[in-house]
Amino acid sequence: MTSSTRITTYTSREFNQDASGAKRAAEEGPVYITDRGRPAHVLLSIDEYQRLTGPAASIVDMLAMKPDDSIDFEAVPLTVALRPVDFG
Repeated sequence: MTSSTRITTYTSREFNQDASGAKRAAEEGPVYITDRGRPAHVLLSIDEYQRLTGPAASIVDMLAMKPDDSIDFEAVPLTVALRPVDFG
Protein backbone atom coordinates (compact mmCIF):
# COMPACT_ATOMS: atom_id res chain seq x y z
CA MET A 1 0.00 0.00 0.00
CA THR A 2 1.10 3.51 -0.61
CA SER A 3 0.71 6.47 1.69
CA SER A 4 -2.23 7.65 -0.46
CA THR A 5 -4.16 4.43 0.11
CA ARG A 6 -7.68 5.06 1.30
CA ILE A 7 -9.02 3.02 4.23
CA THR A 8 -12.79 2.57 4.36
CA THR A 9 -14.86 1.26 7.25
CA TYR A 10 -18.22 -0.52 6.97
CA THR A 11 -20.32 -1.86 9.79
CA SER A 12 -21.46 -5.46 9.33
CA ARG A 13 -24.94 -4.17 8.54
CA GLU A 14 -23.64 -1.67 5.96
CA PHE A 15 -21.53 -4.38 4.37
CA ASN A 16 -24.52 -6.73 4.11
CA GLN A 17 -26.59 -3.96 2.51
CA ASP A 18 -23.89 -2.73 0.11
CA ALA A 19 -21.38 -5.48 -0.67
CA SER A 20 -20.90 -4.03 -4.17
CA GLY A 21 -19.90 -0.68 -2.70
CA ALA A 22 -17.45 -2.40 -0.34
CA LYS A 23 -15.88 -4.25 -3.28
CA ARG A 24 -15.49 -0.99 -5.19
CA ALA A 25 -13.93 0.64 -2.11
CA ALA A 26 -11.49 -2.30 -1.78
CA GLU A 27 -10.02 -1.34 -5.16
CA GLU A 28 -8.84 1.92 -3.54
CA GLY A 29 -7.60 0.39 -0.28
CA PRO A 30 -8.53 -1.96 2.55
CA VAL A 31 -12.11 -2.05 3.80
CA TYR A 32 -12.47 -2.67 7.53
CA ILE A 33 -15.70 -4.42 8.46
CA THR A 34 -16.68 -3.87 12.06
CA ASP A 35 -18.79 -5.98 14.37
CA ARG A 36 -20.20 -4.14 17.39
CA GLY A 37 -17.82 -1.26 16.74
CA ARG A 38 -14.65 -3.37 16.61
CA PRO A 39 -12.74 -4.33 13.44
CA ALA A 40 -13.59 -7.95 12.64
CA HIS A 41 -12.62 -8.43 8.97
CA VAL A 42 -10.65 -6.74 6.22
CA LEU A 43 -11.67 -6.82 2.56
CA LEU A 44 -8.80 -6.48 0.06
CA SER A 45 -8.58 -6.57 -3.70
CA ILE A 46 -7.02 -9.80 -4.96
CA ASP A 47 -4.03 -7.84 -6.27
CA GLU A 48 -3.35 -6.35 -2.84
CA TYR A 49 -3.84 -9.71 -1.13
CA GLN A 50 -1.38 -11.40 -3.50
CA ARG A 51 1.11 -8.56 -3.01
CA LEU A 52 0.94 -9.05 0.76
CA THR A 53 1.11 -12.85 0.72
CA GLY A 54 3.69 -13.25 -2.02
CA PRO A 55 3.66 -15.77 -4.82
CA ALA A 56 1.71 -18.95 -4.26
CA ALA A 57 3.82 -22.09 -3.89
CA SER A 58 2.66 -25.49 -5.07
CA ILE A 59 2.24 -28.29 -2.54
CA VAL A 60 5.23 -30.02 -4.16
CA ASP A 61 7.39 -26.94 -3.56
CA MET A 62 6.22 -26.69 0.04
CA LEU A 63 6.98 -30.35 0.78
CA ALA A 64 10.30 -30.46 -1.05
CA MET A 65 13.19 -30.75 1.38
CA LYS A 66 16.12 -28.55 0.50
CA PRO A 67 19.57 -30.13 0.92
CA ASP A 68 20.92 -29.17 4.32
CA ASP A 69 24.23 -30.53 5.56
CA SER A 70 23.54 -29.35 9.11
CA ILE A 71 20.97 -32.10 9.74
CA ASP A 72 22.43 -35.29 11.23
CA PHE A 73 20.03 -38.14 10.72
CA GLU A 74 20.63 -41.83 10.49
CA ALA A 75 17.68 -44.10 9.88
CA VAL A 76 17.56 -47.05 12.25
CA PRO A 77 16.29 -50.29 10.66
CA LEU A 78 12.90 -51.26 12.02
CA THR A 79 12.20 -54.90 12.73
CA VAL A 80 8.67 -56.06 13.25
CA ALA A 81 7.81 -59.50 14.54
CA LEU A 82 4.83 -60.91 12.64
CA ARG A 83 2.71 -63.71 13.91
CA PRO A 84 0.07 -65.71 12.11
CA VAL A 85 -3.55 -64.65 12.57
CA ASP A 86 -6.42 -67.13 12.66
CA PHE A 87 -9.54 -65.62 11.08
CA GLY A 88 -11.53 -68.83 11.53
